[in-house]
Amino acid sequence: MLVSWPSWVSRCAASRAVATEAGRKSTTPGAPPRSLFDAAAAARLAESAPLAARSRPRSLDEVVGQRHLLAPGAPLRRLIEADRLPTSVFHGPPGTGKTTVARSAALTTGKTFVQLSAPSAGVAEVRSVLDAAQRRLGEEGTGTILFLDELHRFSRSQQDSLLGPVEEGLVVLVGATAENPWFALSPPLASRASLWRFEPLADEEVEELSRRGLDLLGAEAEDGALAALASSVGGDARAALGTLEVAVALSGGRRVGIAQVSAARDRRLLLQGGDAHYDQASALIKSVRGSDPDAGLYWLVRMLQGGEDPRFIARRLVILASEDVGLADPGALAIAVASARAVEICGMPEAELNLAEAVVYLAAAPKSNSVTAALARARRAVASGARSDVPGHLRDPRSGGGASEQAAAAYRYPHDDPRGYVEQDYLPVGVRGETYYVPSSHGAERELALRLEHLKRGDEPEVEVHGHG
Repeated sequence: MLVSWPSWVSRCAASRAVATEAGRKSTTPGAPPRSLFDAAAAARLAESAPLAARSRPRSLDEVVGQRHLLAPGAPLRRLIEADRLPTSVFHGPPGTGKTTVARSAALTTGKTFVQLSAPSAGVAEVRSVLDAAQRRLGEEGTGTILFLDELHRFSRSQQDSLLGPVEEGLVVLVGATAENPWFALSPPLASRASLWRFEPLADEEVEELSRRGLDLLGAEAEDGALAALASSVGGDARAALGTLEVAVALSGGRRVGIAQVSAARDRRLLLQGGDAHYDQASALIKSVRGSDPDAGLYWLVRMLQGGEDPRFIARRLVILASEDVGLADPGALAIAVASARAVEICGMPEAELNLAEAVVYLAAAPKSNSVTAALARARRAVASGARSDVPGHLRDPRSGGGASEQAAAAYRYPHDDPRGYVEQDYLPVGVRGETYYVPSSHGAERELALRLEHLKRGDEPEVEVHGHG
């Protein structure tokens, strides 16, 4: 555990000095120099700030957790201590120390730390930061660490606009995201950034942070209280300290017990950040694909109670309806689309019932990925370059390169045949005769397969295609 306890206690006791130093080293873009009144206000804010802010470590030695990155000799620590921190993306669940480590890196290297939040930062604010960084570098010789929180909320074009200043060395960009970075980053930024994975804190690490918090608050904990707290927060240090602060208040500022911890955190929050978002979505889809409605309902509830956007779930179910149920039950897509529409009309929590209905229906429906496979085959054929011009009898006679009269006359109109079908080449010469769609024998798709068989034999199909097979 990365703790220097005496050093940490002494720094926390000097809260006014910490606030003054924080005011000097942390900046707001475009803000004027801090006055004595600003420093006094910062000191008072430091004393009344949330416990998580007051107990934030001031050096790498004081950081708890992330030993794979910050233990002596670990890669990220070596880069920070050598003042060689590259453009970086810290990714992992909330409350794992991403902001803390970035601040500590600035203090270790003597750089100025500037923090922006991607959802609220516009082009003008980013430009102000870059201009101030340039002045600071020229006038003081001091570099800048630009910490961009929730980096995934920046559009791809906004992310790419940072590449020039970063490559020029004007700022060291450190982005933070709880999302999977391969989904969150633009390809140019991903190719330039070093990715550092932050892991949830272990329960014993959360307990260590909680003991620090108790010391700051002048309180104590009964046996088992901190263990109960640690087990309820899923490795989220910020959630643990926030809960502890409420629990101390509920205890009257004296001795915190399990009852106060339970009351402060009325239910365990299920984290949706980072890979949990994608892992739980994957579990939902695979459960429904595997025709297990019970598992599908479990993951649905798990995601919703964890704060997942119901519109995201609805979109995934619409995709699944075509990707995994497909033509085995053509009605599945209508059910999924209806549930997505219900989310927009009803909102939560009522729409949970609509989503649950879709999950159960899709899980119970017969499955076929024939359309998915057919689409992949067609893509490969197009990508292979084995293409040719549109056959003459299929061209639009009104276009500039339209069909000749002879070619146009060669086109056979299916409705002129009593069967509504004629044998005719529709593929270009380069891929003629290839088969992409291979129907399955599941559900309603059996009937589609029989119909196509009849058409190929040239006899009249007597098969009607129904919904759920």
